[in-house]
Amino acid sequence: MIRERHLFGPGPSNPYPEATRALAEPLLGHLDPEFLRIMDETCDMLRTVWGTDNARTLPLSATGSAGMEAAFVNTVHPGDVVVVAVNGLFGQRMTDVAARCGAEVVAVEHEWGQPVDVDRVLSAHDSPAIIAAVHAETSTGARSDIAALGAGKGDALLLADAVTSIGGIELRADDWGVDIGYAGTQKCLGVAPGLAPFTINDRAFERRVETPRSWYLDLGMLGGYVGEAASKGGQRTYHHTAPTAMVASLHGGLTRILEEGLEAVWARHQAAGDALQAGLQDLGLELFAEEGSRLPELTTVKVPEGVDSAAVRAQLLETYGIEIGAGAGAYAASVWRIGLMGRNARPDAVQLVLAALRDVLGR
Repeated sequence: MIRERHLFGPGPSNPYPEATRALAEPLLGHLDPEFLRIMDETCDMLRTVWGTDNARTLPLSATGSAGMEAAFVNTVHPGDVVVVAVNGLFGQRMTDVAARCGAEVVAVEHEWGQPVDVDRVLSAHDSPAIIAAVHAETSTGARSDIAALGAGKGDALLLADAVTSIGGIELRADDWGVDIGYAGTQKCLGVAPGLAPFTINDRAFERRVETPRSWYLDLGMLGGYVGEAASKGGQRTYHHTAPTAMVASLHGGLTRILEEGLEAVWARHQAAGDALQAGLQDLGLELFAEEGSRLPELTTVKVPEGVDSAAVRAQLLETYGIEIGAGAGAYAASVWRIGLMGRNARPDAVQLVLAALRDVLGR
């Protein structure tokens, strides 16, 4: 048997019990009226956690990386200028995906661990088609000011990665001027990996690529099955076999979040992150992300001098069943990433990981 893990890394997190229980419900077909009801309710709850009224808000049948691809493949026309704020691995990945879609990419590089410099991003080009940024950079634990980018975007579309932020910290897509957003289920939403919560407003949809390079991620075609079709009361058209059990699980996780109250969930993540970060510093450890921009749900901490990062992570897993993450890129061996997301954003999880680290590090 597989031993239970405490998933305290950068994702996936341990799911909410409601999300797990939903997986055991009878399996439904993807055009079953009962499943379509569940799907429509899921889309409506996604609008709430996104902070949007967008009709085209839906769980894409793939992980968050496909959400990134859908965002670019549906909106980037060949030769479009796309300004990308790069302050970590996932900003870098945005530049790669945009370039593959034929964009002229203007990458605005930042030191890892720093938030996005809004002024530098907005002044990087005088008339970009798209400005893209990561709200919560999973590789560094830094939060950036998406609202400020939205306020200064001008005629450009604002594309935001909310994979690590949705369901964990404040996110208000409409108020902040986000035109296209994508996320994942496996972090603060407390659901297994497999779906990409996605939203696009009318402004961006009107500028979309009519026939994108991806058939599977074509938002125009997907709208005939979910999201747009439901909002207009239209006849559903078959597109693909949706992962019905995963959608039911997301429905369970979102129900759990909204019953607690979205702002209460944000506050719970903040309290857990504050306690963890204070405890790590009490152990004599140094945090990586810039103070004032640190994510509560994902903490990055510098590996102490002379400590074998991989050996510590292996001992935590073997002795305590605790998974924490290595750093990314050049920081793979010098940073740990500790996530307290979804159901793990609670005091007992904070104390467990601190006590285990204290033991393993001999502090």
